[in-house]
Order: sequence, then structure tokens, then C-alpha cells
Amino acid sequence: MMKINAFINLTAVFMLLVSGVKAQFVLPALQYSYDALVPHIDSTTMRIHYSNHHRTYVNNLNAAIDRHPELKNRGLEELLSGITAIPADIRIAVRNNGGGHYNHSFFWMLLTPKQTKPSLKLEKAIVSGFGSMDSFKAEFEKAAAARFGSGWVWLIVSDGKLKIVSTPNQDNPVMGDAPEKGVPVMALDVWEHAYYLKYQSNRGAYVKAFWNILNWDRVSDLYNAYR
Repeated sequence: MMKINAFINLTAVFMLLVSGVKAQFVLPALQYSYDALVPHIDSTTMRIHYSNHHRTYVNNLNAAIDRHPELKNRGLEELLSGITAIPADIRIAVRNNGGGHYNHSFFWMLLTPKQTKPSLKLEKAIVSGFGSMDSFKAEFEKAAAARFGSGWVWLIVSDGKLKIVSTPNQDNPVMGDAPEKGVPVMALDVWEHAYYLKYQSNRGAYVKAFWNILNWDRVSDLYNAYR
């Protein structure tokens, strides 16, 4: 799908997650400690978000797939891109839990305690598409604020151009019935469980803090692989 294999191959761990091993999906190992992102994300939130929320998505996804052995050889992206063809009795479970597994696995690899910056190629594309880096950040923050309830904000490549999109719940742009499909290169979780312990109802402060821990090196690699 739209050269998506190119960016999956950048990260062996993520490749394992989206390809699946006999469709028995596993919680990915974090590449940093729970407290590595302090003060921007507190260690308690990180531990609960990863160990409880994400683990639950993985367990529920495996339980759903176990009910349909014919799906066991399908990878995660294949399940999501073909979501409308998933058996009706587990379709919602696969959508919510498969989406949650994909989204969180993608999100964790975009975070880093190190200071990074976008590649010149990515920065040029952002400036071309949004006017400036500041304008891009403002538009991304606006999309995050506008997402009613729970969901995600994405930077995707669609028809060769960068675009900001938002999805509800655990939906994402690789799902077969997504209103706006594309290759994700950046994502932010705006579910309350991602920020409520530290930021309470101030989602805007959480979104602004995201820029301090975003792994621009990884975003740049994903964009460069697609382009």
C-alpha cells in the first residue's frame, strides 16, 4: 500500500509487529525507560499507557484472531487495510485493538529524550506544504485540539504530499475504510490516558510538549523512505 513497506523496513521491531508472527502479536520493547521523557511525559503515565493500555490491545487482538484461525497468517497492516472484510463478529475488536496496537507501536518509536531536528528534505517539504515550520506546528496543534473525545493526529504522505489528518478512537490512515488514506510519518495520541495525570484537561500543553520529545530523525527517515 503506497510504498508502506519501505518505511516499515526502517525498524525491525515495527516490521515484526505489523507483519505478525502467525498473527500472534506481541507488545514491543520500548527503546527508553519510563522516566526518560520526563518532564514532558511523566513516568507513571508512560508505565500505565504502555504496560496496561497497549498490552490490553495486544491481548484483545490475539483473542479475537484466535476465534478465526483463517486470519492467523495475516499481518497487522493486512488486517487493518482489509478491515471491511474481517468477519463481522470480530470486526470491531480487530478495528479497535488492532488499531490500538498499530498506533501505539508507531507512536513509541517516534519519541526520544534526545534533541533532534527534521532533515533538510523533510523541512523543505513541510515549509512547502504549510508555509513554515511554525505554521505546520500550529496546524497540527489545531487538529489535536479539534479532535472531539479520543483519537489521534497524523502527518501522512498522500499523493506525494504531506497532509495533517485526524482519526477517532484507534482508527488510522492505513485502514481500508479510512476517509483519508496515506502513509503515516508522524502521529500523536490525544486520548486522555496519554496525558491526564500530568496535564489534566490541558490537552494543548501536552501537544506543545510533544515537540520536545519528537524523534525528528525517525520522522525524517520515514518521509525519506517514502519519497
